[in-house]
Amino acid sequence: MSLKVLMGYVSVAVLAAIPAHAEWVSRVTDGIMGTRITVELWSEDRPKAEAAIDALLDEMRHIDESMSTYKPTSEVSLVNAKAADGPLHISKELFDLLVKAKEYSVITDGAFDITYASVGYLYNFPKHVRPDEAQIAKALPAVDYRHVILDAKSQTVQFSQKGVRIDLGGIAKGYSVDCGIEVLKARGFTRAYVSAGGDSRIIGDRFGKPWMVGIRDPRKGEGEVIASIPLVDAAISTSGDYERFFDEGGVRYHHIIDPHTGHSASKVRSATVIGPYATRTDGLSKTAFVLGPEKAMEIYNRIDDIDAIIVKLDGTVIYSKGMQRGKATPPPPK
Repeated sequence: MSLKVLMGYVSVAVLAAIPAHAEWVSRVTDGIMGTRITVELWSEDRPKAEAAIDALLDEMRHIDESMSTYKPTSEVSLVNAKAADGPLHISKELFDLLVKAKEYSVITDGAFDITYASVGYLYNFPKHVRPDEAQIAKALPAVDYRHVILDAKSQTVQFSQKGVRIDLGGIAKGYSVDCGIEVLKARGFTRAYVSAGGDSRIIGDRFGKPWMVGIRDPRKGEGEVIASIPLVDAAISTSGDYERFFDEGGVRYHHIIDPHTGHSASKVRSATVIGPYATRTDGLSKTAFVLGPEKAMEIYNRIDDIDAIIVKLDGTVIYSKGMQRGKATPPPPK
């Protein structure tokens, strides 16, 4: 039998294995965690798929209600209000995420630090408000992840001094994506894509083909990409200075704050991290903004399950040692 004929039989067999009523089911939702949630999954039962997406979105809303600093009733807001007064018992979910956040602080030499919020709360990007040097100098001593004291036995958190605030915005969206994927897997779905803003995770493939995820060009409009990455069973997070920002006096003030200075971290235009979990890729994607492309890439190259793509300030693109150039597909010419 010729290869051509054999391939024909294989194609027929694959098509026969797919139920006639199976389809890709997708939904786009705004307003959760201040970003756009996109879900796409393969299902043989559309009502079952829609119910799974409903459950996924409910899980993300729960995380938003628990961890948003914009909600005064959230558990994180309660921590910010009371943890400096003494040990505060918190949920296992929040405790475990705080442990993970501190791990990333150690891995990144302090470039990732949830206590950046001790200064970060003074910024209001929609209203073009930023702190002056005196305000930054007063708040900066409270920025240090070591101020967050965790006791696993009692499941408590305590701040070592007044003025400390935490914000999980640099890790919570990735965490919510991972939780969403777990919701789908628990319901039997094996091919799916979930994203929350710049954080995405994929399970399975597209029937023999990888999912193609575009990396946005940080100096062009949404939809303009510098490269497309083929992914199967992976997570990808991109952080950019274009997400929440304002320009003033030739300076771009954006939401990724350098915990060492209290100013917007502006040593790269964007950083993309690829790995097994979105919590991990989200937490590590801010590093390059604080440390610069070369030092950040040294850290990325030390981590076995991570690859990275960084757009430098001059627009050039650099890749981690695990990323061969052929893995990133440039956009087609217009």
